[in-house]
Amino acid sequence: MSFTQDDTHAINTIRVLAADTVFKSNSGHPGAPMGCAPMAHLIFSRYMNYNPKNPKWANRDRFVLSNGHACALQYILLHLMGYNVTMDDLKSFRQLHSKTPGHPEAHMTEGIEVTTGPLGQGFANAVGLAIGEAHMAATFNKPGFELFNNYTFMITGDGCLQEGVSCEAASLAGIARAIEEAKKVTDKPSLIKIYTTIGFGSLNQGTEKVHGSPLKADDIAQLKRAMGFNPEESFVVPQTTYDLYHAKAAKGTALNQEWDALLENYTAQYPELGNELKRRLNKELPQDWAKALPRFTPADKPVATRKLSEAVLNGVADILPELMIGSADLTGSNLTRWKTAVDFQPANSGIGNYAGRYLRYGVREHGMSAVMNGLDAYGGIIPAGATFLNFISYASGAVRLSALTGHRVIYIMTHDSIGLGEDGPTHQPIETMAMIRATPNLVDLRPADGNETSGAYLFAISAKERPSVLALTRQDLPQLEGSSVEKTLFGGYVLQEVHGADVTLVGTGSEVSLCVDAAKLLAEQGIKARIVSMPSTTLFDEQSHEYKASVLVDGVPAVSVEAMTTFGWDRYAHESIGIDTFGASGPFKEVYKHFGLVPDVVAGKVKKIVEFYKKEGHVPSLVRKYFH
Repeated sequence: MSFTQDDTHAINTIRVLAADTVFKSNSGHPGAPMGCAPMAHLIFSRYMNYNPKNPKWANRDRFVLSNGHACALQYILLHLMGYNVTMDDLKSFRQLHSKTPGHPEAHMTEGIEVTTGPLGQGFANAVGLAIGEAHMAATFNKPGFELFNNYTFMITGDGCLQEGVSCEAASLAGIARAIEEAKKVTDKPSLIKIYTTIGFGSLNQGTEKVHGSPLKADDIAQLKRAMGFNPEESFVVPQTTYDLYHAKAAKGTALNQEWDALLENYTAQYPELGNELKRRLNKELPQDWAKALPRFTPADKPVATRKLSEAVLNGVADILPELMIGSADLTGSNLTRWKTAVDFQPANSGIGNYAGRYLRYGVREHGMSAVMNGLDAYGGIIPAGATFLNFISYASGAVRLSALTGHRVIYIMTHDSIGLGEDGPTHQPIETMAMIRATPNLVDLRPADGNETSGAYLFAISAKERPSVLALTRQDLPQLEGSSVEKTLFGGYVLQEVHGADVTLVGTGSEVSLCVDAAKLLAEQGIKARIVSMPSTTLFDEQSHEYKASVLVDGVPAVSVEAMTTFGWDRYAHESIGIDTFGASGPFKEVYKHFGLVPDVVAGKVKKIVEFYKKEGHVPSLVRKYFH
């Protein structure tokens, strides 16, 4: 592979533009873009297949900038290639409402595959993107129809790997040979270690001074002179550099057109697979898939919601081939492997193949979650991953990016409370649901029985741009009178209504049946209790004012009951019964009794609350206060 003066000029253009971009914003990281310019230029001008006219072309090569603080580099490349990033966008780097934010955001900028910034996230996202390609290729490719054969490229920094990852212009040819060798390895990822000089060309190159601060004006001037640019001019791109990148983009456009024709021929020969692929790439679900969701009546036996989740997966997994599900080494506890599942493993492993849809992540909650973000970003796949609810805290960085970016990722979190019993407070989530509920665009779903578990999956699978967390029990729960698959989608609904109510009991998950039992004891004492099931405070918040007012009615005190922290429940209840300490180790029924989460104790507390508000003579309106 030969490299010309135009290549050198293009690399220097990237470096100078990076300095100008960060200087103009008076904020950012110029060092990494200047140091990584040679390898980035090589990847995008020689190896990547992309089409700026169709950024979501299904078989495009993917690029991930794991060290997202170097995003000026990626924005400059997108501009050079002809994506919808203008020179004015580069001048608006890190400014409010610009499409060039301080770290790459996939939902903000065309050409950004995944949102990165927290170090290491992009690395795991890239693994997910690569798994996505391998799975889609194994599922859809046929002889003469290689629909999926794209590569995933990633630049990762020493902060991501805790080792230097860099490159110099002089090593371009060596890098090229390494990439050629890496592309020959098709059964596993390859990592190329490259040494760069951070801030190459700056007076302070190789030091921390060029990492997170703009270069000084005199430094930029000498940099431009050294690299053949006029120090009096800013944001300049030679036409030869544009030509070089636009020529590569034109080849990508032609490849995209060839791929479109290949897909149509494929669909003609394999109509079922072709139409399935088109449906999946459009994020459409099979017609009437939801009819496979199990439904229950109070006559059905009590079952743990993790077991009810297993029933859902067995019902829908074969109808929804886009589902890829896995567990962080807790399959036997999470109950996430359906009866017909095949493991995602190399074909020569003897235990699965790449068309398999069950992923065994090992004890890697954080990695699992970040990989799932990559799987969703690839397209045509709905990823779901499981562990104990308490351990979602390990994965919170990736979960947060699921919500920020709008990935359809389903977190199946079992053992959701003190109800897991003997494992004790190290495993019993107390504050966890409050964290989940506080995260924007992340949907909490804590079902109370079988119908609500089916409803939770109905929402999670249907929500195209929102991640969901299903919090499921270890212990059995009864099937409730009045529960509904469809009403679950409202987030909260009246499970049991009474005329002339004295109190509204608001429960969620395993505590809804506790509220039902407490209400029976209260009725014996002449106290009428309405029951509200609140599987999702997030979805309830999104309902109309009128609907919320019909659930949390004025003039009736509301009491929330949840075997977790009471934090946050003041939005939905005047008083709260819960746990504001850590849990305890013991058989779960004894632990519930220890914390007063049993019908007689709850009924006793509620009776005192009712008496208090009757004495006060006034009940504040929850809906007017928080939701109007």
